[in-house]
Amino acid sequence: MTNARGRPHASSCEMLQEAAFDLFLENGYAGTTVTQITQRAGVSRATFFNYFSAKSDVFWIDLDDVLARLPHTLAEADAREPVMHAMCSAIVAASTSLGPAKVPWALTHLSMIGDIGELQSSAMSRLACQARILSEFITRRIGRGSEPELIAKAASFAAIGAVIAAAQAWADASTTRGELAPYLSAALSPLCEGVQSAIDSMQHREL
Repeated sequence: MTNARGRPHASSCEMLQEAAFDLFLENGYAGTTVTQITQRAGVSRATFFNYFSAKSDVFWIDLDDVLARLPHTLAEADAREPVMHAMCSAIVAASTSLGPAKVPWALTHLSMIGDIGELQSSAMSRLACQARILSEFITRRIGRGSEPELIAKAASFAAIGAVIAAAQAWADASTTRGELAPYLSAALSPLCEGVQSAIDSMQHREL
């Protein structure tokens, strides 16, 4: 499907993202407007808002692709596998579209864009949504009640923290970074083992 200017959707998104990043480096994030981005990209403001709801969304095209995959990889998780192992495997599987040549721009240029309050807010809203998805996945597997739901919520937010740490370490590795998956596995493994042990103990007490 193409837009009114005859460009594919992906091409328009990429053009807007590239224009935005150039301007952020030139003027800082706060000093760049949506109008400037659209003028640099050669498209209208309406085109921008067809693809993004806010200026900060241009940072998260690659991340949003990964986040959109997570519910599917969770749905495909083996029901026989311990819940935390299944969750961590699903997170790693969702990230396979990111590689050494495809790193979210915000991870490598954050210090260069100036004021990052809005950027952090947009990131946190996305990550909080994913934490709720993870929490619900765990709860469906281990049951409801005050203790299971507390474990599920704590585990899901801890997993998001581990993912952030892994992604930043991966980005900081520069040309030696390789694939993201090993970083995620290393960060998530201790969490997976510890929380799974707590879940097993809880379920043993309930028998």
